Amino acid sequence: MKVFKVFFSGLVLVIISAFTVNEITSGYEINDIATDFKLKNIDNKFVSLKDYKEAKGFIVVFTCNHCPYAVAYEDRIIALDKKYKKLGYPVIAINPNNPEVQEKDSFELMKVRAKEKGFTFPYLFDEGQKIYPQYGATKTPHVYILEKTKQGNQVKYIGAIDDNHSDASAVKVKYVENAVDALLENKEVAVKMTKAIGCSIKG
Repeated sequence: MKVFKVFFSGLVLVIISAFTVNEITSGYEINDIATDFKLKNIDNKFVSLKDYKEAKGFIVVFTCNHCPYAVAYEDRIIALDKKYKKLGYPVIAINPNNPEVQEKDSFELMKVRAKEKGFTFPYLFDEGQKIYPQYGATKTPHVYILEKTKQGNQVKYIGAIDDNHSDASAVKVKYVENAVDALLENKEVAVKMTKAIGCSIKG
């Protein structure tokens, strides 16, 4: 009986550890196929990736209203959309935060922020926080570049927008631009993953 208890206790620890590791390592990796989503946009219409018939891929950005890092990148995200939407890589912004935890990230305030900044892209609300865990996003902003393939929307880059969150004029490496430029030229993305710098997602 004592041996059985020790074995059972060990088994429970292994199961708990497995779930913990799974939680830590969950989310998409490079070359994974990202599932589509259907999320409400600030115009109250629902948006899916499949709606973009002519797109070659997507710049999916998890961002929000309140985070100073996200705010610092807003102009750069708008610039990315203006540059790459016409080339087939539109920005799709998603707010992953729970407004019950961070009230500044409510759907109504998303509408206000988008109007203030003149967002040129969809700003979607991850209601129920179902999408960001699939991607594995942990910060705002956190970028996932997807390329349309026969298999589906394949993850080609994960991480930061560039190497300087505080000063756009001091940026030396534009990770997202470099990655999209490579994809447009049918080349391999040189830097596939970087560390996303920003506020933690509020769950």
